[in-house]
Amino acid sequence: MSARLPPSRRVVVIGGGIAGLACAWYASQDGHRVALVDRGAPDGDRCSLGNAGMIVPSHLVPLASPGSVRLGLLSLANPTSPLRLAPRLDPQYLRWCWQFLCAARSSRVALAAPALRDLALLGRRGYEALALLWPQGVPLAERGMLILCRGAHALREEQEGAKLAQRLGVPAEVLDPDAAAALEPDIDMAIAGAVRYPLDAQTVPQRVVATLIAGLAESGVELHWRTEVTALRRAGSRVAAAVTAAGEIGGDEFVIAGGMWSSELARTIDLPLPLMAGKGYSFTLDQPRVRPHAGAILNEARIAVTPMGSGLRFAGTMELCGLDRSIDPRRIAAMIESIPRYYPQFGPADFAGITPWAGLRPCPPDGMPYIGRTRRADNVLLATGHSMMGVSLAPATGRVVTDLIAGREPTVPIGLFAPDRYG
Repeated sequence: MSARLPPSRRVVVIGGGIAGLACAWYASQDGHRVALVDRGAPDGDRCSLGNAGMIVPSHLVPLASPGSVRLGLLSLANPTSPLRLAPRLDPQYLRWCWQFLCAARSSRVALAAPALRDLALLGRRGYEALALLWPQGVPLAERGMLILCRGAHALREEQEGAKLAQRLGVPAEVLDPDAAAALEPDIDMAIAGAVRYPLDAQTVPQRVVATLIAGLAESGVELHWRTEVTALRRAGSRVAAAVTAAGEIGGDEFVIAGGMWSSELARTIDLPLPLMAGKGYSFTLDQPRVRPHAGAILNEARIAVTPMGSGLRFAGTMELCGLDRSIDPRRIAAMIESIPRYYPQFGPADFAGITPWAGLRPCPPDGMPYIGRTRRADNVLLATGHSMMGVSLAPATGRVVTDLIAGREPTVPIGLFAPDRYG
């Protein structure tokens, strides 16, 4: 006897960033009737478009960690610090900072790392499947990643990170400068050593986003662009509709995947959802003079480097700034100044005329995304708060949300991602 298929549901996904697109894609492939609603245009800017495109099972430590606290405290006197906690007397910001400090404990990191590993590995498998489905639209460079350390102290810290990864079953190799150079013969590196994570990969986020949007349209998903959801209308213990200026959009299940704007929407169902915008910057050289083979992170500078086609993207910094996407030229200058310290073949002239990009990453205080159902409404799920990991974790988030809609147990544990943990 064949297993009984779950009934088709009307699923309304609110948010057209990469996490929302992935939720809509997996739900539609699971046989549900899906509507995607986004405040922007289909070709508009999104937080995921300008990032480094890294798929990183290596990233096992959440943003809230003892090391981040040290960086954050040092940044109070340094506006160009890679992690910038800008002091301001805003109650919401101060509350977030207090929650961040409370979460940034070694014991908490030890609990978080296995959960992040499982979610990241599920995300990587998702990209493998999407790349098979759309080999041109979802390019997947499975070349690993190097974390490049200029100083001996940074290298010792990264060696500890490699030991944590190895204990959790994520391959990691510590390399001396000669071993790192053998992997990257086309570019000079001024480093004390490196750590290589062979499971890490890279993609081109703007192509992934465009491909998912086209795939949703071909699959018959309703696409409501330029449509802002201002509230969720309750009907008892459930939500009946998403409220927009153009009218209500009804459904059986509602997924909040609105990035930094998720908190406002969650508030309409009395769900506290602390998020702080972490502004990140990037710029891309279309024809760089030299180019690494695989992705890299310039450790002390906190800059990610990703080959994209014939170009090379540099992305980095985390500035907790509120909903402000303006470009701070001091932070761009600090990035440009840092790059030749690792790659001495580059100089200031290589970056003349670049067009910097800035995006707002949605950061929970404990650095863990919000994924799953909320007790505040029986038919509302969250898929937001991925901090710097939105691209990496999007397929896993879509898979988990779709499993929950169908009443299936997710293939990875999600307890630490509970949306109600600050409620």
